Amino acid sequence: MSRTDDLTAIDLDRLCIDTIRTLTIDAVERARSGHPGMPMGMAPVAYLLYSKVMKHNPADPMWPDRDRFVLSAGHGSMLLYSVLHLSGYDLTMDDLRAFRQMGSRTPGHPERDRINVTPGIETTTGPLGQGFANGVGMAMAERFLRERYGADVTDHRTYGICSDGDLMEGISSEAASLAGHLGLGRLVYLYDDNHISIDGDTALTFDTEDVDARFRAYGWHVSVVQDANDLEALEAAVDEACAEEARPSLIRVRSVIGYPAPSKAGTAGVHGSALGPEEVRATKIALGLDPDLHFHVADEVYESFDARESGGAAQGEWQDRFDRWRRAEPDAAAEWDVAWSGRPSPGLADALPKFDSPPGSKLATRTASGVTMQAISRFVPTMVGGSADLTDNVKTSFKTEGSFTHARAGRNVYWGVREHAMAAAVNGLALHGGIIKPYGSTFLQFADYMRPAIRLSALMELPCVWVFSHDSLGVGEDGPTHQPVEHLAALRAIPGLTVIRPSDAAETAEAWRMILEDVEGPAVLVLSRQDLPVLDREVLGAAEGAARGAYVLREADDAAAVIVGTGSEVAVALDAAETLAAEGVAVRVVAMPSWELLAAQSAEYRESVLPAGVPKVSIEAGISMGWERWVDRAVAVDRFGASAPGPQVLEELGINAGAVVDAVRDLL
Repeated sequence: MSRTDDLTAIDLDRLCIDTIRTLTIDAVERARSGHPGMPMGMAPVAYLLYSKVMKHNPADPMWPDRDRFVLSAGHGSMLLYSVLHLSGYDLTMDDLRAFRQMGSRTPGHPERDRINVTPGIETTTGPLGQGFANGVGMAMAERFLRERYGADVTDHRTYGICSDGDLMEGISSEAASLAGHLGLGRLVYLYDDNHISIDGDTALTFDTEDVDARFRAYGWHVSVVQDANDLEALEAAVDEACAEEARPSLIRVRSVIGYPAPSKAGTAGVHGSALGPEEVRATKIALGLDPDLHFHVADEVYESFDARESGGAAQGEWQDRFDRWRRAEPDAAAEWDVAWSGRPSPGLADALPKFDSPPGSKLATRTASGVTMQAISRFVPTMVGGSADLTDNVKTSFKTEGSFTHARAGRNVYWGVREHAMAAAVNGLALHGGIIKPYGSTFLQFADYMRPAIRLSALMELPCVWVFSHDSLGVGEDGPTHQPVEHLAALRAIPGLTVIRPSDAAETAEAWRMILEDVEGPAVLVLSRQDLPVLDREVLGAAEGAARGAYVLREADDAAAVIVGTGSEVAVALDAAETLAAEGVAVRVVAMPSWELLAAQSAEYRESVLPAGVPKVSIEAGISMGWERWVDRAVAVDRFGASAPGPQVLEELGINAGAVVDAVRDLL
């Protein structure tokens, strides 16, 4: 008699779980690459979530009120691919066979981009801890939308599986602290406590830490399941976590990595290597399955696992509630539609502040950005974000809106000194949907702390906004630790990231419009602390030229040279041009707020702004790397700064009109 004949419910549960295990080991074996251990040990958890707990619809993976699932331990990706396939998502057996191959929908770590190539994948998880913090952002988004629009249209949870590695990473500490502080009760994580990391037993690195006590101290609800194969205990723990609405929950699940591989279970050797043909055969025999069958799924498993009918029913019930709500609340529904479109309401451009102060007035671009945010607030009603304990410094808040706290979900988030978690949680806000271009902000120097999450926002093409002030040596007395010199180059090096450094108040307002209306994917807005001249736009080029990345700000007939500036150095370029003009040297000045936007223009436009054969000099208070693409000579700072008043530092390190004039003269 085959195992699938006359199965009891318990037997069927076990067969479904064991099928996850065999699909995993077969896929990894075929690829000769991958991580079979975690999926084998945590198969019961994934089965429970996808077949008995989570509200999801494989026929419509993106419906707004689905439960979210984050596999923070992304190396165990075959666990997720297996349950998605078995649940009825559009992920075929051929996709599983193509695990880790070029162009497949089953890459080594789960990946999501704007078009969601692999259905059912909520976020790209690779660097450990990032997914953990993404889930915090998703839970924040759910709570914000539920409070704003009501539980009839937003009423779901965020689940996740995390590992020892996730919890060792510092980002998880920041994110867990924030989640506990905010009381994100609809966040449920199951921790794969298998006592193994790549180097070996966690006795080497981690087992002295009391994870339970740590998370209780963060304000989490914590429970323990002593055996990952105890499905009844797992279900009871998840039910208890879901009943806890005031605190996020961590369920520590004691598992055995690679279970039940006879010789490799419980060892580091099964973490990141294929089992090998003999161990695969022995494992299937231990499970009571035919060792000669590969990528095999019994009909009963497909029938039991298939979530399309139950998911369709759940979505249908939601749609009925949503339709009734839409009829009863047409204004709120119209706002909902705007929020889920990811676009601002019409009229934003006309509402931008004009900054038509008289020539000679000065305003820091961080201040202009703050003024602009107030003007655009009503056009982006679900734009949520804040700063890492620097709200007054970076001027990023909506002054008439409430704060996101334990008691309420307002638009202004006080992230605290948690730059790592802030960035990854902003990604989570964007991944959730319904949150228009969420943002995080701090000093440019601390972009280094956020870089992994910013990189992932670009990889996923997420509509996030990264706002950085204190952008140059002009920071002054705080010294080289706070004076960013290499950071613009580092950010520009990330593919798919649009970096914008406006030169004055008008260009700053236009930059916000560009980010909200034009830019696809993530954008970086780089702002000055120091006051900058408000440029006379009636004499100089209009700020709208910034939308093309670079534009002629000051024209000159038969220009002998071109000076290119960004940010605060545009005013310096104008001063240098005046000096050269007095000497009879005609010079064009180009404002270049964004390399990426200029690169996207036609060759003809780029030539019209930066003509070939005409000497070109740039000035920017950062390193020169990269400027060789655009100019012949870069006036830059290829060293760390110094502690002194900002104007003095800039002068001493050669960021001044005289240095630009000398560079132009050398080229002529």
